[in-house]
Amino acid sequence: MFRKYIMAIDQGTTGTTVLIIDHVGSVVSRAYREFSQIYPQPGWVEHDPEEIWETTYQVARQALQLGGLRAQNINGIGITNQRETTIVWEKSTGRPITNAIVWQCRRTAPICEQMKAANMDDAIRSKTGLVIDAYFSATKLAWILDSMPQARQMAENGDLLFGTVDSYLVWKMTGGQIHITDYSNASRTMLYNINTLEWDQELLDYFAIPRNMLPQVVSSSAVYGETFSGLFDSPVLVAGVAGDQQAALFGQTCFQPGCAKNTYGTGCFLLMNTGGQLIASPHGLLTTIAWGIDNRIDYALEGSIFIAGAAIQWLRDEMKIISSAAESEILAISIPDNGGVYLVPAFVGLGAPHWDMYARGTVVGLTRGAGRAHLTRAALESLAYQTYDILEVMARDADIKLESLKVDGGVAANNFLMQFQADMLGVAVERPQVTETTAMGAAFLAGLATGYWKDLDELKAIRQVDKSFVPRMAEEPRRKLLEGWQRAMFCARSFPVED
Repeated sequence: MFRKYIMAIDQGTTGTTVLIIDHVGSVVSRAYREFSQIYPQPGWVEHDPEEIWETTYQVARQALQLGGLRAQNINGIGITNQRETTIVWEKSTGRPITNAIVWQCRRTAPICEQMKAANMDDAIRSKTGLVIDAYFSATKLAWILDSMPQARQMAENGDLLFGTVDSYLVWKMTGGQIHITDYSNASRTMLYNINTLEWDQELLDYFAIPRNMLPQVVSSSAVYGETFSGLFDSPVLVAGVAGDQQAALFGQTCFQPGCAKNTYGTGCFLLMNTGGQLIASPHGLLTTIAWGIDNRIDYALEGSIFIAGAAIQWLRDEMKIISSAAESEILAISIPDNGGVYLVPAFVGLGAPHWDMYARGTVVGLTRGAGRAHLTRAALESLAYQTYDILEVMARDADIKLESLKVDGGVAANNFLMQFQADMLGVAVERPQVTETTAMGAAFLAGLATGYWKDLDELKAIRQVDKSFVPRMAEEPRRKLLEGWQRAMFCARSFPVED
């Protein structure tokens, strides 16, 4: 094959990574570049869409150059993106009318409070699978239309387009010819009905959002078009799109119901494939579309842990207990157990399945013999306990037995934590050789669409496991550790917060 590589664009919150991947899933070239983070006011987070585009374009060209390749060597392009970040641009010029409002931005919290006061909670959950929160795109888009001069009139006249970052990149790459988003990204907007698979007119009316500015919702794996002439030395097919966490689930080849992945980063994102079954969680987990391929929709349950790797950063940067993240593993294995010490890293409250905004970080079980190794080990163990809490309710909500957990993210390199995670879950924990699974998922989606890979079985054969951690702890000590964690959680949730 002359076109023997796939380009995967991973457009993240702080930078863009581009991987060039070959037919056996090896990374032959990689390039990365950060872009500006804009904080106009406390709690507001913005990006310059044109800088996102320029960074993405330059990194794509750099990846080709580093690999000694040309565009004619690329079989297809897959895109994965920071989810929920909202961009509005002029249809005729492509010029954004304001900065992108980033998923982290809290400026629309008052709109969310108005929605709750209007008893919109049940409608949002039943239609979109989400909870009312400034995290999602709908309130961001409404804010732009209400706040920017003449924006609403322009939108009603058909002069403006809305999209998450994937939509914007595809539009730019194709020279303004294609305005799409995939099922996974659409399901994160709080405007898309995941039951009927349509933009929900009731929600559009509530937010006064004209339907004509919305992208067409398409398969996560399909040939959408090709890059415009002049972008590269020859046109390339654009053929796969998925939001970052769904792309990681696909990159980990979690194709069957009950298959789950956890990304251990600053926080943790856990997703479990529930197949064609749309499951509403009574425990506050999000119901989302994993992907849509070949006229089939796969759903997922999603739970987020607010503080994961950030707890290790806290030990390093604020407490000065460790000098590097790698030192945490050395200290953890220097002692036989946690000595009864538990750390609940509820620095910003607790996410799923507890949803307690008033909980606070807590250390319990200290004795005179406790030292820096115990506190470090307790911090690492807290990641495994929090993961256990979410996966336990995920399995219960889905009525699916967890067979294994596939892991990625920077903290997944910690062997002590991965073994402890396997012990707590009672199932194998698998870490792949290529840990950039988000980009790998985008590549897989594009390669399936172009015929570069023939089917899901071939993708499963490509994914190589670096190490599998199997449970080896006896049931009684495991039970006692989990009971100790629950007592620590009670303390964290009982801590009074003063006004």
